[in-house]
Order: sequence, then structure tokens, then C-alpha cells
Amino acid sequence: MAGSTTLYAWTVPAFSAGSPVDHTWVTTYDNRVNAYPNVAAVAAAHQDYWYCWGSFHPTGGTPAYPDGFIGSQGGDLALAQCLVQSNADSMTTPAARGTIFVYGVDGVCHQLANQVLYATGTGPTTQLTVQKARGYMASTFIYGTFGLQHAAWANKIASCSGTRLVPPGGVTMAGSAGSPTGPDDFEVRAREVLGANDTKLQDLLRLRADVRQFAARAWPGTGQPSADALNARNQHMLDEAARLLRPDEFKLIFGFSPGEKIDLVDKEIGAAAGQTPPPRSR
Repeated sequence: MAGSTTLYAWTVPAFSAGSPVDHTWVTTYDNRVNAYPNVAAVAAAHQDYWYCWGSFHPTGGTPAYPDGFIGSQGGDLALAQCLVQSNADSMTTPAARGTIFVYGVDGVCHQLANQVLYATGTGPTTQLTVQKARGYMASTFIYGTFGLQHAAWANKIASCSGTRLVPPGGVTMAGSAGSPTGPDDFEVRAREVLGANDTKLQDLLRLRADVRQFAARAWPGTGQPSADALNARNQHMLDEAARLLRPDEFKLIFGFSPGEKIDLVDKEIGAAAGQTPPPRSR
């Protein structure tokens, strides 16, 4: 693989120390070995840090993963840098947003981290994702693996790698490795819990398709929707999934109990997000 390097995925609790949702980001270095204090030090060391719609974190750490490390895999560095600009804050640099142009609308940190990690999937290798992060199954239920800007994401991959997604913006069937469309972690988890032939699985996947179609609709007006509005919309969608499942099934799939309120969209990041994102195409 040309320009091969190891990409590392990390987590910290989102919003605050007690949050049930994790923020995720990606680096080219192991911060357990080299904990650079800021992005200037990262760049000076000729390394890469992808903010993924968050702040700079020298190290990670969550209740489940005390050092914050949730995976590493070899990847094409040039491809990762083309898909999402490294060493640049997503809040101020459009190229550092990949195709998660509008935070909380097109996706959240999980989807942007996955866009960087798309560069770890070549040949028969399945892309690494941040599926170990808390809240991930909820966010991928709504936003998918790589976000809701399907056409823009397909065009981004084509421009950076020459690979055309077939179908554009689609997802692979569970268990398909190495496909340019990447993994579908939610479907894999749902199949593990409900069984491949369970009619409830088909109902859940149909609901998810409806949810993602609904979430992809343009918001009325212009500018950034409020985090409160986005979180309320997302919670309603999760509540609909809870109606289909037994409480134990819901918890096994999503990682939290039905009815538990979780916020996928950070209010501070939402408020600080750029107000003039790149033109959107759905």
C-alpha cells in the first residue's frame, strides 16, 4: 500500500466526564507513547491528528477503555489526508470536515472519524471503524457509517482514490469485507442480536432506512440547527426503534436502555460550528 502508515482510533467521554457517549478522533501516532501537548507539536513531529469535530486531546480515556485506545490498522496516509485534512480544526477548516459539512445534521464525530479510517480498507481488508465508542450504534442508526452526504462522499472517494462507489452512498451487506462502500456495523450488530431470519430484524432495518432518509432531509431555513432540536429529533428516532424491540434486545444492540435520554450532538460544538459550510448536495 503506497504511503502506508498505522492509523489509531481514540475516545474520550463527549461533553463531560459522565457522558454516556464518546467523542472519537484519529491519529498517526500512539499517544500512549507520545502524548503531544498540542497540534503544533504533532505537526512538528511530522505526525497527523484529525480533530473529527472535537477539541485537541493529548490522550484518551473512558470507563471502558482507560487509555482511550479503540483500535489501529494500517492505512493509506495520502488517502486519509485527502479525504479529511489533518492537523486542522473542523470548526474552522472546511477541508477538515470531510463530508460531514454540517455538524449534527450530516453526522457527528463518529462518522468523521470513520471517513478518515476509510483509508484502512484496501483489497480484502475491511475498514476499521470506531464501533467500540459508546453511543456509536445510536449514531450509526441515524447517520450511517460515513454520514448522510452520500453523493458528496462518493465523489470525495472518487476524487481521492479513483474508486467509484457502487451503488453511490450504499452500504455493504453484513460480512462483506473490502468493499469500497465499507462496513455496516449497525446491521452486523442487529443480526448478531436478532438473528438473520428474524422478522423483527427486517422491521428494524426498514425503520433504519426510513430514519436515515428522514434525517437526510434538508432542515428548514439556513444556518446551523440547534443541538437541542437535533437531539430531540434523534431521540424520537431511537424511541421508535425501542417500540420494535424488547428492552433487552434494544440494550444489546444500542448499548443503553430504552427510554434513556442520550445526546449525540454536543451543544458547545454545535454552537461553535461554522455557519457557512461548503455547499451541500444530497
